[in-house]
Amino acid sequence: MPRRPGDAPRPQGPRPVHTALICVALPALAISEEHGQLTGHGLDGFYRNGRRLLARCVLRVDGAEPVPLQGRLVDAGRARFVAGLRTAADEGPDPAVTVERVRDAEGVERVTLRSAAPREVRLRVEMSLGTDLADLGLIAHGTAAPELPAAVHGSGLRWTAPGLHTVVTADPPPDDALASAGLLCWEIRLPPGGTRGVELRVRPEVPGRPRPPEGPRTRTRAPAPWGDAQADGDDPRAAALLAGSLDDLRALLVRDPEIPGDAHVAAGAPWRCGGLAPAEALWAARMTLPLGVRLAAGTLRTLARTQLPGPGPERGRIPGALRHTGAHLPPGCTGIEATLLFPTVLAEAWRWGLPSQEIEPLLPAAERCLAWLRSAADDRGYLADPGPGGPYRCEVQAHAHRAALLGADLLAAHGRPGADEWRTWAAGLRRRFCEDFWADDRGGGRPVAALAPDGEPVPHLGCAAAHLLDTGLLGAGEYAPGLLDRARTEQLARLLGSPALDSGWGLRSLGAKEGGHNPFGHRGGAVRVHETAVAVAGLAAAGFEKEAGALARGVLDAAETFGHRLPEMYAGEQRTAGSAPLPHPAACRPAAAAAAGAVHLLTAFAGVRPDVPACGVTVRPPGSAPLGALRFTGLRVAEQPFAVRVSRLGLGMVEEAADGLQLGV
Repeated sequence: MPRRPGDAPRPQGPRPVHTALICVALPALAISEEHGQLTGHGLDGFYRNGRRLLARCVLRVDGAEPVPLQGRLVDAGRARFVAGLRTAADEGPDPAVTVERVRDAEGVERVTLRSAAPREVRLRVEMSLGTDLADLGLIAHGTAAPELPAAVHGSGLRWTAPGLHTVVTADPPPDDALASAGLLCWEIRLPPGGTRGVELRVRPEVPGRPRPPEGPRTRTRAPAPWGDAQADGDDPRAAALLAGSLDDLRALLVRDPEIPGDAHVAAGAPWRCGGLAPAEALWAARMTLPLGVRLAAGTLRTLARTQLPGPGPERGRIPGALRHTGAHLPPGCTGIEATLLFPTVLAEAWRWGLPSQEIEPLLPAAERCLAWLRSAADDRGYLADPGPGGPYRCEVQAHAHRAALLGADLLAAHGRPGADEWRTWAAGLRRRFCEDFWADDRGGGRPVAALAPDGEPVPHLGCAAAHLLDTGLLGAGEYAPGLLDRARTEQLARLLGSPALDSGWGLRSLGAKEGGHNPFGHRGGAVRVHETAVAVAGLAAAGFEKEAGALARGVLDAAETFGHRLPEMYAGEQRTAGSAPLPHPAACRPAAAAAAGAVHLLTAFAGVRPDVPACGVTVRPPGSAPLGALRFTGLRVAEQPFAVRVSRLGLGMVEEAADGLQLGV
């Protein structure tokens, strides 16, 4: 229905992608619906570096579109579509020809026709192609330009826009090419039981630059900075979730163009893969430390190069965009979160085995992060986010406390000054936090989400409180103390396990009883995998195994619905018998925080606590074994393979470890 004069304009926002199949091999994407045809509508198309190279790729055989039968992801970078085709020679309803399309994010589409007909079939195959060479951001908001005219180019077609060309080549070359219609045509003979195929390759060309070589016809992605980690045990979903999550992380890997050895992960596809997202990159690096320290090292080096220079109050801060944080609080700064995460990730990577020769060059950057924290915090030690007006968020104080403690540990071990001062600062922050950020009530009390600039508490409760349980590794297999004392930690564990926050599929970002709750609100009630993983690991480390196990099993159940490839969030509807989690229409999938969060959640139940500088590693799994028997191989401690088994009785056993490590169970 057309909009009438006086009607409010329809809000613009990202197009829904919850039913799309998104193939990712950054900087390349391919997006389509389950039927497999690229129609040119919506987000359909092949993309590279945020530009749509090909928008329309519609297959017709003898003038008709094959009947879609199945579309699914083969892995993070490839999708497979199967359709049936009835021909004039078919005598009944059974299609004698099947059509398979395998689509690769990096710009390759293979179409294979197979015949089960008893005699030769002659078919006219047509591929209708077109593109607008538009920017993904414009397409997402429905403001892309019309299609461009095509020109015949060699064995395919070519489109031109200022600063960019797209060329589609075909093998075998088409029998006919019609530029005005964007059409490539083949006359194909299929003998009984025969197979014939066509391959299209989509590539960009920048005017003035030499054309890159075609390259091999198989994908040759750079290896991931981790090994081949695997899980197995009583719950087979753990193995499937770990495999799917590692595949998603591999698809999101981005390498510094000037220093290709430094890799980090993009935040997610399709919306957040165009630039560096510092907080998500560091969370992914931290949560995947059990896989090895190479991703953390590359991420830290990349972000150290972005630190703001001095002099001035912003010296040492890592820049980052503002992020919407729900209806109750103004947007928060991802740069502040990343600045506080930097010393934490460096300290924990050191415990997992990052060599001293790689630690030393990064220590000045960590010291600058801590110096910025000291200058930005007020006289109580509280840090406003965004600064300087605030508010003072509970999770930001948790990040600052952890950065101070782990930063002090790192400074002391490497002969740098300031360790004692940071420990004293952290102790004072902890004492004041328990007084100012806790609201007593008849139910035992609860943490407040934030303090307003005037000191008034913002009382709503959501998944951000899980960060109060996230402490960090110190020496001898021990965790740093959290911001809450034991009694308040126990009360928080009860709250996180209550139906108000635990949806049955994971932790809600805002409690169901809070004002403004919306099951689809990405910071107002939806389940966010990242914070649920933080809660699971924190609860397990603090000894609250029942609550940790319940949250973890809910995420595993949800992952099964999503094909073991978790989106960044999904609806926080309460779980009921026979229900399934509802997808969020705008959620990224793959998403770095969700994929790394799944790794963090699963490996938390192995209880691996390394202290490589002291040549030791301790294994302390939860005694109740919430996921049953569990085994991990291909982990890495001291950059050497590490394997651990946890029995149904919660007993841990190291099966493989680096020579010279002292093992404690």
